[in-house]
Amino acid sequence: MHSAVFLIEFGAIILGLGLLGRLAGRFSFSPIPLYLLAGLAFGKGGLLPFGASEEFVAIGAEIGVILLLLMLGLEYTASDLVSNLKTQYPAGLVDFALNALPGAAAALLLGWGPVAAVVLAGVTWVSSSGVIAKVLGDLGRLGNRETPAILSILVLEDLAMAVYLPIITALLAGVGFAAGSATLAIALGVAGFVLFVALRYGRLISRFVSSDDPEKLLLVVLGLTLLVAGVAQQLQVSAAVGAFLVGIALSGEVAEGAHILLSPLRDLFAAVFFVFFGLHTDPSSIPPVILPALALAVVTALTKIATGYWAARRAGIGVKGRWRAGGTLVARGEFSIVIAGLAVSAGVQPELGPFATAYVLVLVVIGPLTARFTEPVAAYATRRRGAPTPPAAEDGTVLPGAEPATGSTAGPVGADGDGADVVEGRDAAGRV
Repeated sequence: MHSAVFLIEFGAIILGLGLLGRLAGRFSFSPIPLYLLAGLAFGKGGLLPFGASEEFVAIGAEIGVILLLLMLGLEYTASDLVSNLKTQYPAGLVDFALNALPGAAAALLLGWGPVAAVVLAGVTWVSSSGVIAKVLGDLGRLGNRETPAILSILVLEDLAMAVYLPIITALLAGVGFAAGSATLAIALGVAGFVLFVALRYGRLISRFVSSDDPEKLLLVVLGLTLLVAGVAQQLQVSAAVGAFLVGIALSGEVAEGAHILLSPLRDLFAAVFFVFFGLHTDPSSIPPVILPALALAVVTALTKIATGYWAARRAGIGVKGRWRAGGTLVARGEFSIVIAGLAVSAGVQPELGPFATAYVLVLVVIGPLTARFTEPVAAYATRRRGAPTPPAAEDGTVLPGAEPATGSTAGPVGADGDGADVVEGRDAAGRV
């Protein structure tokens, strides 16, 4: 009888996720908020609480986090990461200052204490790579000149997570300074070792994993990822970081093949993860925190726009491209929920889970809107002020004493149709 109830519940969850994903696709927005709302509806205090399938959903949610990070790692090579770290670290520092500090300040103002402040700093800091990648594809901006600046911010955030997650894990576990320092040292050592091996022996690793048979490739990559994630967790390093490092170590045809094979699994288990987070959030606990969550969402949406604008300006992108870069970075999603989920599991602050849910729901909904409309709104505001159009050279560089008026340089018109250049040397997935 128990197994029958489990099958009914879990089947209903998967079917419901499929229908919600189809609904989101019809209106061209991310399904993440719908998944979270579904979890709220069927969790504690919801309309129809589930019970029999909860343990299985918890395991599926953990696999979902691992696959999210693996797929993220497959997007980059070790050389890409090292290059971005060397050239774009100022943008990463600005990103941290403008977006992590407001979250920490909000937690302290709410009286939640220093550990919750570190957690909420991570929630507000990291943009959603999944949502942003989808938005860039939907808007036809993968080849725009500002896209490398956006990807650089995302890469630096991913690298920072390799350090941040072990720190937050140690803090949530309540270990002492010595144990926490040892955990961080192990995490940095493991990350550095994997990057070194990936740079030096990445081709050999990829050749070992490679297979012309999709079934064998899937089994080897998935098995290796889960194994490394488990070992990382045993070493007090986040399983998610272990999965991310596996993705970095794989490159070339292996990475492309694994990406194609694992994408459906990633989407399935990631959806289960978002539902699981919602299942453990009581809907009645959201109204008391909705106003501060909304206020923080507005503040950090503006700071993300400022971050993208600054990073694109530093990269020599014109004004339109700067606004597009800023608006694209607004969305928060999977990483924010992962971080909040760790805190909820550790029982740090009861209000943190509902607060993070409301915060992510707001920004994952308005993120695609800011990506689409920040630049035209900024252009309209500029025209309303009657600002003169500054001169620019034919190649799009700024003339002395002036700033470029557009986000374009001379060259082919991009897919967004406003003169944004298509970046040479980028593949169909938008990777550099």
